[in-house]
Amino acid sequence: MRTRPLLIAGATLLALLSIVSTSRAETISFADAVTTLATDCGSDIKKHCKGLNLGGGKIQACLEKNAGKVSPTCTATLANVTASIKQRLAAQSSFAKVCEHDAAQYCSGVKGEGNLLSCLVKAKRVNERQCGQVITDAGWR
Repeated sequence: MRTRPLLIAGATLLALLSIVSTSRAETISFADAVTTLATDCGSDIKKHCKGLNLGGGKIQACLEKNAGKVSPTCTATLANVTASIKQRLAAQSSFAKVCEHDAAQYCSGVKGEGNLLSCLVKAKRVNERQCGQVITDAGWR
């Protein structure tokens, strides 16, 4: 009988964690994406995509093509990893435009993208603004 309250508590904890994590998920690094996919999709990749190279989206295309045969865990992981990587790439490409005003205000005269990024990361007011979120989403913090 003691296991039932533990199961309920565990389920409640998982539900709360999923709510908290959906509020603002951080983007995933490319290395972490590969590791996560290998962990959650490794057996599906071996079974349905044997011999394919990682580059060029071939594994993703193979898993999507075989979606009906792929495990639900792999399908969910693939969707989450793909969305996170897209968000990271979008943040990296929009950094200059999004942070243009903050760079002029807090880092005027700083030359070079690396130095500018360092300056913006150190500027506390930037961290509270859209530019700070783009820096985080881009994986530079």
